Amino acid sequence: MEVRTSPTRQGSLLAWMVVLAAATTVVAVVAVSIGSVSVSPEAVVRTVVGNLGGDRGSIDPLDQRIIWELRAPRVVLAGIVGASFALAGAALQGLLRNPLADPYIIGVSSGASFGAVLVMAFGSAALLGVTTSVAAFVGAIGLLGLVFAFAQRSGSFTDMRLVLSGVALGYVAMAGTSFVQLHADPGELRGILFWMMGSVAGARWSALVLPAVVLVVAGAWLLAQSRGLNALALGDDDATAVGVDLRRTRLGLLLVSAVLTAVAVSVAGGVGFVGLIIPHAMRLLVGSDHRRLLPVSAIAGALFLILVDLVARTVGSPNEYPLTVFTALIGGPFFLWLMNSEGKRA
Repeated sequence: MEVRTSPTRQGSLLAWMVVLAAATTVVAVVAVSIGSVSVSPEAVVRTVVGNLGGDRGSIDPLDQRIIWELRAPRVVLAGIVGASFALAGAALQGLLRNPLADPYIIGVSSGASFGAVLVMAFGSAALLGVTTSVAAFVGAIGLLGLVFAFAQRSGSFTDMRLVLSGVALGYVAMAGTSFVQLHADPGELRGILFWMMGSVAGARWSALVLPAVVLVVAGAWLLAQSRGLNALALGDDDATAVGVDLRRTRLGLLLVSAVLTAVAVSVAGGVGFVGLIIPHAMRLLVGSDHRRLLPVSAIAGALFLILVDLVARTVGSPNEYPLTVFTALIGGPFFLWLMNSEGKRA
């Protein structure tokens, strides 16, 4: 049994992917061009092509520093993080059959925040020398393990128990984070709060390898599970009837979504709303078939967060704002509009 979409939506998938990919490329070039020192889009393209092709001799040293070493990694990281959150959100909404599900509902972000704040408040040396990113990842995976342990009953878990366990343990981790903040040096609080609301400032090429690899591998695996996700959306009985192993499929989807979220949070902090609103918006374009929804959501998530990061670092220049300030400003009204429009169609 398959989730079907209209012929119009099926036919428009490639067109939407091309449009979104082209828009992402254009916005990425513009984002690299704009900053405290403006550079031309032509210089951006020339510098990027020169570095990718190994021909750096004709690149201006100042362009190399500004474009390739400072801004390009930031833009690429924003795209990777946006795509990761969008993919995880689409998978979790299908897994839990809950339109309000997002990567934060299973508590992974709260666990990551707790681990990161411990390092920022007490220093890396006090925690065996681990970095903020490593502590965030360990916190996220550790909390996921607790969520899975509490959600199980008789060797299996239900969607409701998973959500309730994630919410409850997420609040426990948030309480721990608040406790640590109260004991942190006042000079560290701004950095802690900034990280908890998300930022891709200070991105470096060396830090992009792991999140990029995780995104590609996890995205390919989720796409291979599209049939199972479509079947789960129809209910457990229908999914079982078409041969879906409910326990294995749910566990795999949960783990892959959690790893995507954990890695994204570990490198960019707590960026909210992307995994909630992007899959919803993309369903309006291509329908609910996950074979179409997942790739389009990934591209749209990348485009969205690149745009948000551009706004966050330019609207109050020279000051910079956390990403969630703008993802919430955009995502909140959009979600209310979407909920209202769906209510009118019901």
